[in-house]
Amino acid sequence: MRAYVDKDNCVACKHCVSVCPSVYFMDNDGKATAINDNIPENEKNKATRSRDECPVSAINLKDS
Repeated sequence: MRAYVDKDNCVACKHCVSVCPSVYFMDNDGKATAINDNIPENEKNKATRSRDECPVSAINLKDS
């Protein structure tokens, strides 16, 4: 599973980073970004929670 963030929709609330900092981080523009690798198995629930709780639905998860 991989995470993707739509930077055009991201409002930089940092919620995804607070829930799952091993998958999401804030870039130099202040927008959320996802790691470029597959999400570690033990982080999938947190990554999914981050997606589900994103206030603007800017996160997408896809099976790799």
